[in-house]
Amino acid sequence: MSGVLPVIVYPPSPTGGRRVRVDGEILGLAHNLRDVAEFLRRAGLDDVDETAVETSALIDWRGGGPDVWSAP
Repeated sequence: MSGVLPVIVYPPSPTGGRRVRVDGEILGLAHNLRDVAEFLRRAGLDDVDETAVETSALIDWRGGGPDVWSAP
């Protein structure tokens, strides 16, 4: 994922899921790492998988890390 604009994964919503944004555009509502990876692949990042999503320094996880998918 080198050379990519930072990705923001917002805090979990009360109804579940987290918004994913790249370069000001909301890509969708993710419910797990697989969803985030799929959104990034659709945005043109071919080499993204769940492990890359979980460990990438380019992803700004707000309101909890990659293991948090529901609101407290």
